[in-house]
Amino acid sequence: MSVSDIRKTYSMGALNEEDVSKDAIEQFKLWLKTALESNLLEPTAMTLATADKQGRPSARMVLLKGVDDEGLVFFSNYESRKGQELLENPVAALVFYWDALERQVRIEGKIEKVSREESEVYFKSRPHGSQLGALASSQSAVVSSRKKIEETLTELSKAYSEQVPLPEYWGGYRLIPTVIEFWQGRPSRLHDRLRYSRASLGWKIERLWP
Repeated sequence: MSVSDIRKTYSMGALNEEDVSKDAIEQFKLWLKTALESNLLEPTAMTLATADKQGRPSARMVLLKGVDDEGLVFFSNYESRKGQELLENPVAALVFYWDALERQVRIEGKIEKVSREESEVYFKSRPHGSQLGALASSQSAVVSSRKKIEETLTELSKAYSEQVPLPEYWGGYRLIPTVIEFWQGRPSRLHDRLRYSRASLGWKIERLWP
């Protein structure tokens, strides 16, 4: 089968202005709750797109770790490629795709680091192995072999058999949305798209052509 022959009909739901929250983050929380309750494989997985100071983009999957009235939180190595790009160009885009629900959410906004205290609280909640992994990894740097990674982890496991310190180069980011778009699949590719744009007194909601 050619990939150009693959077709899927979307027919699970609709997205109407009268049925959504006036607040974009509240609407996102509603859709996230549905995704969490639907036994999806990775409901908090999201594509994070960044760009360097020349505007060259890159994207990867990361995990959502918090949502509050200010925005969406994720954690990473500050010295990684995405960390360097966010330092040079502190704006980003996120995409959630929940295929079983025939839904997508696109989010754009500015990026800021969360407080050291917030990073510390989350880091302490992680499994011990994940804490060691964060300490061991020079994320995005070239490494000579898998053996080198495993040797580094073994050494750190001996040094930190219990408590692992939060690395100085590791912590959280918060994306503060300026635009959130909700997409619901519909038949004949005439999908529902509602875009929330941040305004001075709340959010402006507009319907987009599919």
